[in-house]
Amino acid sequence: MSTFAWQVVAMIVYLGAMVAIGFWGNHQTVDLDDYMLGGRRLPPLVSALSAGAADSSGWLLMGLPGAVYASGLVEAWIGIGLTIGAWFNWRIVAPRLRSYTETARNAITIPSFYGNRLHDERGILRIITGLIILVYFTFYISSGMVSGGTFFESSFHLPYLWGMLLVAGVTVLYTLVGGFLAVSWTDVIQGLMMVLALVVLPIVGIIRLGGPGEALAAIRGVDPDLTSLVHGGTLIGVVSALAWGLGYFGQPHILVRLMALSSPTEARRARRIGIDWMVLSYLGAVATALVGVAVYQHDAARLANPETVFITLAQLLFHPLIAGFLLAAILAAIMSTISSQLIVTSSALVEDLYRGVTRRPLTPAKGVWAGRIGVLAVAVVAMALAVGRSDTILGLVAFAWAGFGAGFGPTTLLALWWRRLTTAGAASGMIVGAALVFLWDHLGDTLGGVFTLYELLPGFVANLVVAIVVSLLTHRPNPAIDAEFSRAVELTRG
Repeated sequence: MSTFAWQVVAMIVYLGAMVAIGFWGNHQTVDLDDYMLGGRRLPPLVSALSAGAADSSGWLLMGLPGAVYASGLVEAWIGIGLTIGAWFNWRIVAPRLRSYTETARNAITIPSFYGNRLHDERGILRIITGLIILVYFTFYISSGMVSGGTFFESSFHLPYLWGMLLVAGVTVLYTLVGGFLAVSWTDVIQGLMMVLALVVLPIVGIIRLGGPGEALAAIRGVDPDLTSLVHGGTLIGVVSALAWGLGYFGQPHILVRLMALSSPTEARRARRIGIDWMVLSYLGAVATALVGVAVYQHDAARLANPETVFITLAQLLFHPLIAGFLLAAILAAIMSTISSQLIVTSSALVEDLYRGVTRRPLTPAKGVWAGRIGVLAVAVVAMALAVGRSDTILGLVAFAWAGFGAGFGPTTLLALWWRRLTTAGAASGMIVGAALVFLWDHLGDTLGGVFTLYELLPGFVANLVVAIVVSLLTHRPNPAIDAEFSRAVELTRG
């Protein structure tokens, strides 16, 4: 068999397995709670790996290795910031979010949690947050589909449109059929594929180079500063990279994994698994980049695009079938993020906008079908946007992390840890935080200087300050809210 045929076989096996898991998930889904949150019965392993895979996207196997290959270890600060942020998310958010969402009238989405937590009977918070999720994630999903089309175009020379439609079609199929359980279990497979690929590839590469000493000598022969964490960096750059960790507190597609844990006490085990996965994955991504430096010597004729360093090394070092499965790990990263965002966007459309506005109840069967219609509707719009392969859509990927982090992060923390948060405070903070992200990004493009600081940090701080000040001004004692808060604390402690 030819190299191309072996790699096609690997892709068919992978894509077929994802679809099979989707149909398995369909048999486990009875009502909307199952479809959107898996009935709150995810084991720690599934929750941890699903959260990691949903977070990573193609950035982990292409973006990060490409940045480190081009500029050195100074680009690794973002991985450090994300790992710290994820640890705190599991430590201080996960247990209480799991208990409080159940205490607050069994909230199954982040918007419904905000509304139920603050007894927002008019549905203002659910509508605001639902709209933000719907708009941001539609473009976010589209950008993932663009990445999928580009992957097939560069790896298999398939026309971009066909590659995009293939990725979108398979991802939508298993998400549409199997819901949250299928998305979570496919994420487990995809997460294991990613970490295995990122561990095995650099190890084999180092062995081929003659060992760690020879590999390090080859890297330093290209540029000794590539192994420095500070060379070429600035204070604003390092602070901006570390600030990425704040985004975890506001990412709906990650927070929903914490809500789906089987119990609050399982958060500790999930944290250990999730952080171990992240550390191994980030170290593997960095090591892959450095092995690429040693192999390709920054020779543009041998590696024109740094972001393809993982792809080219896989094809160079392994049998075509193994290389095909390593390439499938990239596809896994892309698809895991798309599917997670599809299910969260569908939940915002059905649970928070439709039910939040109409107040109409849905039977279990109708709830599941409403969720599927939501997935399909969002996917169709996202695919339509992806056909144009717009750079604007791709640019929104990084921007969306800041928008969600600054818009929702402080609200999540205050809702879980501060009794006196009010509806007015939460709404004001979210609006100011999300708006400042837009403004700060524009000022960074036009003025530079301090405005080159990652917009997530000033947006997060502004949200936090405004929410606290407005809440102090509008707070009125509410025994029911206080009782729920105390109950959530008790459930968290077990």
